[in-house]
Amino acid sequence: MSSPSSQSRKPRADASRNRDRILEAARNLFAERGSQVQLPEVARAAGVGIGTVYRHFPTQADLIEAAAAQRFAEIEEYARTECLDHAAPGRAVLDYLTHVGEILAADSGLSAAIESTRQSRGSEPRGAALEQLAEIIGTLIESDRAAGTVRPDLTVADVYMVVGALSATIRSGSGDWRRLLTLLSDGLRVQPSNG
Repeated sequence: MSSPSSQSRKPRADASRNRDRILEAARNLFAERGSQVQLPEVARAAGVGIGTVYRHFPTQADLIEAAAAQRFAEIEEYARTECLDHAAPGRAVLDYLTHVGEILAADSGLSAAIESTRQSRGSEPRGAALEQLAEIIGTLIESDRAAGTVRPDLTVADVYMVVGALSATIRSGSGDWRRLLTLLSDGLRVQPSNG
């Protein structure tokens, strides 16, 4: 016989699993087709009923924003664990930018869906995600600055500008984003003095 507390937890666990399945299915579909994906398709791909999707995400915009929030949380986690803890000394910012470029290139459909939903160019983080990413990017900059590899005036806004350039290049297909990052990273480095 189960206790009342275990009975009350089971629906929450099921709801959490369903939400995760819906988000995973949605992100895969958005990656393929952008904002053309409809909620019934997400329900089929997730193996849940359409009512379950609507309970978690009443609109397509809600689902897209949740997928975006999940992507930003994953980028933040990567920055904290891989770039800060495991990057070669002085490479934290470059490793972060490379990872973001890889995510944007692999997930351009989600970026397009975010832009379409927000009716604006760019799929940048907002709200708490923006604050959390800004905090970790600042820490990455300080780490690289301590290693003497980035210019002393490098800011979080500068890193966001580079991400915007990478995003625009990927979105438009106007060139190789990795080549662009190589060129831009030269501007992030400490410049030799001309003495």
